[in-house]
Amino acid sequence: MGKVLFHIDLNAFFASAELLLDPSLKGKPIAISGLSKRSVVATASYEARQFGVHSAMPIREALSLCPQLIVVKGHHDFYEELSDQFIRYVKRYTSQVEKASIDECYADMSEAIRQFRRPLDLAWQLQQELSADLHLKCSIGVAPNKFLAKMASDMKKPMGITVLRKQEVPVKLWPLPIEEMRGIGKKTAPLMREKGILTIGDLAHITQPEILQPILGKNAAIFIRRARGEDDRELVCESDVKSMSQSTTLNYDFSSDEEVRVLFRRLADRLSRRLMEEDKQGTLASVSIRYDDFDTHVRSRKLPQPIFRADDLFEIAMELFDENYEDRPLRHLGISLSDLSGIHEQRQQMNLFDTPVQEATGELIERLNRQLEQGGHLTTAGCLAQSRRK
Repeated sequence: MGKVLFHIDLNAFFASAELLLDPSLKGKPIAISGLSKRSVVATASYEARQFGVHSAMPIREALSLCPQLIVVKGHHDFYEELSDQFIRYVKRYTSQVEKASIDECYADMSEAIRQFRRPLDLAWQLQQELSADLHLKCSIGVAPNKFLAKMASDMKKPMGITVLRKQEVPVKLWPLPIEEMRGIGKKTAPLMREKGILTIGDLAHITQPEILQPILGKNAAIFIRRARGEDDRELVCESDVKSMSQSTTLNYDFSSDEEVRVLFRRLADRLSRRLMEEDKQGTLASVSIRYDDFDTHVRSRKLPQPIFRADDLFEIAMELFDENYEDRPLRHLGISLSDLSGIHEQRQQMNLFDTPVQEATGELIERLNRQLEQGGHLTTAGCLAQSRRK
């Protein structure tokens, strides 16, 4: 049996999380969003989607489509905690898990699936357990590579399980409209259509990638290979990652010093916990700053000593932010630590020639000499103890 990858996509994740916090919302059309003029829908319940409400839609448009829509500002700290629980749950089956975003992951189930009588039993069991234990519904795509797994998970929602084998690509994938291909956005799809590329199959049959470079850039050949079902990317699991990060994106603009400090403190606390769980520390700290117009900046600093504690992470994050903030409304903040090493691997033994000990060493020698001259035999440990007491 070849490689078996799952793409597990939580259905209407934010809305599902809000139902856990307020069960009275069950069965009602809800949208997670801010209430400012520029607020957009982060996600909507399936009841709201029946009215045409969808993610990235301006909230005012959503309310016009569905006047009874219940708008919830969202509890992003809770979403992060629930997402962590989701990833830990998947890791009960395999350690090879790549977190793709807050509500989706890839998992290599090549070994785990061997323990099930029928290949799809594992997907069904995982789906049912997530629903029963965490109250999270998901769709699962099963395929030999990441691209096909992602495309498969999008085919049946909610609570769908779809297998997409390489030999099934011409039948299941190629007839789909080009805008349904992963990576082809709303702005790119019309340009593709102008070139006569209406379906994923049309893209798969392009033999000269250079004709698409004005649209897809240097990735034109990659898109063509993926349209053919080819994708050689490996999973990037946490054990392989050279950096660790925490970030948050809000549905409304913010800019006050207090909000920034509170958010960076929470991010520093979470990142520190993850670093300690993974026994990691790092010497390259970065912050990401995204403004209300989605203009994003990442600023980094090389540190003289590795850090992992929340206070240190918070301090360096605030310094980098203060040095680079452009006094504009914000939407996103993040902290990252890279150049990682093991905390316990680099613990230095006490050096007798470090300054504090070196200052005491001269006094210790004098003490020893006096004791020896007096016929005594005070030990070095005893001298150290007396020095500390002094």
